[in-house]
Amino acid sequence: MKRLFYAITVLVAMFWGLFATRAEAQETAWIQLEAQPSLAQAQTAAQRYATRLQDVNGFRVNGGWYAIAVGPFTQQGATARLTELRAGGAIPQDAYVAFSGQYGQQFWPIGANTLGAAPLDTTTPVETVPATAPVAEILPDETPGEARASERLLDREARMELQRMLEFEGFYNSGIDGAFGPGTRRAMGDYQTAMGYEPTGILTTRQRAELLANYQGFLDSLGLQTTQDREAGIQISLPAALVDFNRYEAPFVHYDAKGDSGVRVVLISQHGDRSTLFGLYDILQSLEIVPTEGERERKNDEFTLTGRDDNITSYTYAKLVDGTVKGFTLVWPNGDERRRDVALKQMRETFTSLGGMALADNAGLDDAVQSLDLLSGLDIRRPRLSRSGFYVDGNGAVVTTAEAAQACARITVDGYKARVVAASPALGAVLLNPVEALSPPAVAQMLSTDARLNSEVAVAGYSYEGRLGAPTLTFGTLADLAGLRGEVELTRLALSTQTGDAGGPVLDSGGAVIGMLLPPAGGTGRQLPGDVSFAADASALAAFLAENGVTATATDSMASMDPVDMSALAADMTVLVSCWD
Repeated sequence: MKRLFYAITVLVAMFWGLFATRAEAQETAWIQLEAQPSLAQAQTAAQRYATRLQDVNGFRVNGGWYAIAVGPFTQQGATARLTELRAGGAIPQDAYVAFSGQYGQQFWPIGANTLGAAPLDTTTPVETVPATAPVAEILPDETPGEARASERLLDREARMELQRMLEFEGFYNSGIDGAFGPGTRRAMGDYQTAMGYEPTGILTTRQRAELLANYQGFLDSLGLQTTQDREAGIQISLPAALVDFNRYEAPFVHYDAKGDSGVRVVLISQHGDRSTLFGLYDILQSLEIVPTEGERERKNDEFTLTGRDDNITSYTYAKLVDGTVKGFTLVWPNGDERRRDVALKQMRETFTSLGGMALADNAGLDDAVQSLDLLSGLDIRRPRLSRSGFYVDGNGAVVTTAEAAQACARITVDGYKARVVAASPALGAVLLNPVEALSPPAVAQMLSTDARLNSEVAVAGYSYEGRLGAPTLTFGTLADLAGLRGEVELTRLALSTQTGDAGGPVLDSGGAVIGMLLPPAGGTGRQLPGDVSFAADASALAAFLAENGVTATATDSMASMDPVDMSALAADMTVLVSCWD
C-alpha cells in the first residue's frame, strides 16, 4: 500500500484536513436525504440532488455506507427546513435530521470539509436551482499528460492496488493484473464522472489520493490485523476493530463482539484425524452460530459450512492439516455485507496452520461453565419439542404422534430433514417421509392379531426428548384392548411414561409392535392415575399406512425375546422426531 505513490501522505493531508472543532460538530444538525452502499452510487445521488438543491454534502458513515445530506443547521433549524423541504416535495419523505457525530470523511463536494462549518441561516426562503443547471466544474489538478507521467511512476503492485480500489468502489470488474487496458481506463473514467471530474480515463495524483483515502478509511473501520495464536497453532487476519479475544474453551478460541459490532470469530483447533474432522462437521451444524439454511460441503480433508437466518450470516471452514483439525467461523450481522465480504476474503486468504501444535483437550475448560445446552461456550441449537417415532418401511418412513409435527418450521428424524405426508386426526398419528431416503437398521413388525390381556409390554422412546442420546424401554402391562369409552382403535396400558415417549412403539414380549404410544389425554377435566396410558392400535395404524401407500410388515407371532435383544431391536427401530421453530 505504501508503494502506491511516494507523496501519498502529503497529498491526503492537503486535501483531507483534520476534522475541526469536534465539540461544535456534535451540536450541528443535517438533513439526511439518503444513503448508498457504494461511493459510485453515492456520488451519482449527490450530483442529482445538487442540480436542484443548495448545500448538498456527502459523508462516509459506519458500515461502509455513504450518506447524502443538506446542511449544516442548528437542530431547530434542521427540523424547520426538513418540514419545509418535505412540504415542497424537494426531498424524500423519509429524510430525517442527523448530527455531525454520525458522519466521517466528506466525499462531496470534492475537497470540502463542512463538518466544522457554522450552521446555515434558516430564516431565508428555501432556494433551489433549476433542474437543468449544470454541476459546478471542478478543475483537475494535473493535465492528462501530467497525470500520465505521474502514473508511470507506479510499480506493478501499486497499479494492481489501484485496480482493487476501483473494484471495491464498484467501477471495475475485471482481472487484477496491473495492466491499464480499456477496462481499467473505462473504470477510471467512470470514477472521475461519479466524482465530478473530467472523465479522461487517467487518474491524477490527487484523484488517486482521494481514492486511496476512501479505501483506507473503509479498511480502518475493520482494523484487519494479522494474529498469531501459538497455543492454537493458527495465523489469520482478523477484524480487530470489531472483535476482541475473550477465552479458550477447547476446541475453540473465542473472539467476541467489540462494542455493538455484532461480529464474532471462533477459531477451531484440536488434534485429530479424518474422523475428528467429520465429527466436527456434524457437531458444528447443531450450534446456534451456524443457522440451518445455507450450503454445506464436506470433502475428504476439509469442509465448508454457510448459514444464514434473519439476523446473521456465518461462514465456517476447517481442514485436516499437520495432524490437527484447524479452521474458523465468522459470524456477521446482516445488513453489513460489504464489510463482511472484505473481512471474509482476507481471513480465507491468510488462514494458515503454524504446524502440529493445537489446543489441549482441556484448554480453558477448568473454569468454563458446563451445560448440556452449551458446547465449549457455544449455544447448542435446541428444537421446540422432541417426541419419539418408529420406522415403518425400508425407505425410512416414520409414524409418530401428531403432537410432534404441529406448527413446525422444520421437522427432523434423528437429525435428517423430514416432511409430513399424511395425518390421522382420529388416531392422533402422522406419517413422515425423510427428504432423502434412509436405510433404517430395523423396521416395525405390526402384530396382526390381538395381544394377550395383562401380558407384559414395553414402550421404546426418548423419554427426556433426546437428552439421553438413545431410546429407553419402559415396562408395564396391557390393561385393555379398547379405550375407556370402548374405542376399538385404542389400547390401554398400565405403565408410567415421560413426555418424550409419545409416538414411540409399544412392543409385546416378542418385539412385535402392538401400537403407538399417545400423549397423555388433556382437557377432559379428569385426573387419571399416573400409570394409565393409551396407544393407537397396531391394526388401525396399519390401515392408516396402507391408505397412504405404505405396506406395514405384519406378524402374528407371539414369541418371547430376551430383554437384551429387545432393547437392541427397540434402539434400531425407534427414532427421535424433533420440531424446530
